[in-house]
Parts: sequence; structure tokens; C-alpha cells
Amino acid sequence: MLRALRNHGRLGRLCAVLTASAGLLTLQTAPALATPDAAEASGVDAQAPARTPLKDLTDNYVGSAVAASALVNENDYRSVLTDEFSSVTAENAMKWSVLEPNRGQYDWSGADAVMDYARQHGKSVRGHTLVWHKQHPGWLNDLSASELRSTVKNHITTVVNRYEGEIRAWDVVNEVFNSDGTRRDSIFQRKLGDGWIADAFRWAHQADPSAKLYINDYNTGWVNDKSNAIYDLVRSLRQQGVPVHGVGFQTHLSIDYSFPGGFQSNLQRFADLGVDVAITEADVRMTLPVTDGKLNTQADYYERLWNACEAVSRCVEFTTWGYTDRHSWVPNTFDGQGAACLFDESLNPKPAYNRINPTA
Repeated sequence: MLRALRNHGRLGRLCAVLTASAGLLTLQTAPALATPDAAEASGVDAQAPARTPLKDLTDNYVGSAVAASALVNENDYRSVLTDEFSSVTAENAMKWSVLEPNRGQYDWSGADAVMDYARQHGKSVRGHTLVWHKQHPGWLNDLSASELRSTVKNHITTVVNRYEGEIRAWDVVNEVFNSDGTRRDSIFQRKLGDGWIADAFRWAHQADPSAKLYINDYNTGWVNDKSNAIYDLVRSLRQQGVPVHGVGFQTHLSIDYSFPGGFQSNLQRFADLGVDVAITEADVRMTLPVTDGKLNTQADYYERLWNACEAVSRCVEFTTWGYTDRHSWVPNTFDGQGAACLFDESLNPKPAYNRINPTA
């Protein structure tokens, strides 16, 4: 069940908007009811109330990953994003290979575009990601262990410092375990050893003590070897005083497979460690072509994800990996699959959206 709308949640979002940087303030309001003349011209029922945006259905952050180029160049994309979501995640613009493709030469254009949008529209920002075995620059491979250690520290410090106080949460390390629960054989693991993850969290915390710091991974929505390994690591790190504040569950799902069993109870066991939990990259793909039956199953999956987060008090965020099929990573990654998002390519809400939003 959805949580009831709460006035203090709305006031909190309003305050966040009102405290946006001077000169960049844009107060977002709910769409007004159509006037009779406008309704007649458009075919809209003048008596039908506008739907409540997703961000106003809950006290949690409701977010979407964003493509920086679409954010800058597509007015309709930006408009729906602004209306519906309270948080944004840079899809690629904050990854190491994008920020520093050549050693010592940073390109902040995409990341700054996301941050500028967030400032202008009073949005929270999730930083993604500081250290990942993919999308890191190739020049890292030529470094010795000691050089790599100092370089990772410098990278984390430089990026986190740049946006200090402005990014709510960082995915500090991303996908550090194999499916069998062993450490992934990344350049960081090979050269820096088991302690590199704790170091990464400490360095990020030193750079911005106000940011919430997460470990993030996929295929962890149920109890399995990987989720158990993350659970044991988080428990151990916190016992050592390492500043781990949250666990991110990517939840890239497919209707070709069953919904993760025990998803809510799995979120709860991590929350019971004393950390926040977040759904960070949700999408639900299907084998094409799209059918009504597939859309209905997809809607079931999205509803169960949403409701599970609502039911766990320390689940603080529901973020999708893109909100429209126009800019989904799925077709380019999974052959013959797609239609994974809440909105279609024309930015129309799909049954999954309507299922989690009773006002639609």
C-alpha cells in the first residue's frame, strides 16, 4: 500500500526549493486544471483533476537517471522530469572515464549540466559512481599499486570536493562482488587488496562529511551469495567505524524471470544493520514486441518494488534507470528486449506508472 500523502513531506520539498541558489530559483507547482476553453480545444475533461506527480506521493526521494545531452537539448524530456521527480542521478556524466579520460584533464561539462539543472529546479542529486570496474580510464592500467592508490584517493577527493554539500548520496563503490559472493577481480582489488573499499569510503567521507555513502550492486534483491557477501561486508565495515551509510539495490528486472522472492524482507535485513537502503536503478524489461499482457506484468513488478520500499522505514529512495523508453539502455544491452521504463518513447505514462500512482 502507498503511504498517505504527508504535509511535512511537501513542506520539506518546498523548503528545499526555496533555498536553491540565488538567481537560479524555479519553484515547481502542480499543473493547474485546464480552463474550459483549453479543455474543449484539447479534448480534455475540464472536470478531471491533474494527476499527482510521483514525487508528491511519498516522503522518499523519487528519482531518475538522466542523460546530460537530453537534459540540455530536449524540452519535453526536461519538463516531465521536472514535474515528476525529486531527485536525479547522472547516468554516465560522473563516471571516471567521462570525467578524466586523459590523466589530469577533467571534463566537467556533463556533470555540471546535471548539477546546474538540479540547482535551478531544487532537485536532490545522487552521485554515480566514484569507483567501478567498468568505465574507468584505460590509463589506470599502467599504474603501479602505490600510484593507483594515490590516484584513486585523488579522484575521489577531487570529484566529491567539487560538489561538496550539493550531492545527497554517492555510490562510492559499484558492483564489487561476483554472483558467487567472491570479490570481483578488478584492477582495484588486484592491486590494492581487500582494504581498498574501506579506504574509498573514508576518502569520500573526508571530502564531504555531509554526503550519504553507499555500496551499490545488481542481482541483490533476494537472499543469495552476492547479497550475503554485501551484508557481511557492510556489517564488518560498520563494526570497524568505516562510514558506510547505505546499500543501493539496482533492481534491473525482467518479466522473463520471476520477481525476486523475499525482496521486502531482504531490504529490511540490511536496514536492520543501521543503514539506509535505496532502489537506485530500477527498470523492468520485456522481450519485444510489447503486448498488453506484458505491460500488465511489468506494472505488477514496478508496484511490488514501490510498495516494498514504502514498507521499509529506512528505504529512502526509489530511482529508476531512466524514466522513458526514449533513452533506455536496455535495447542496446539486451538483444530483442526493451520497453523497460515508466513512460513510453512519446513520454506517455504506461500501465506501470498508473499502477504506482493511484491519482493517474
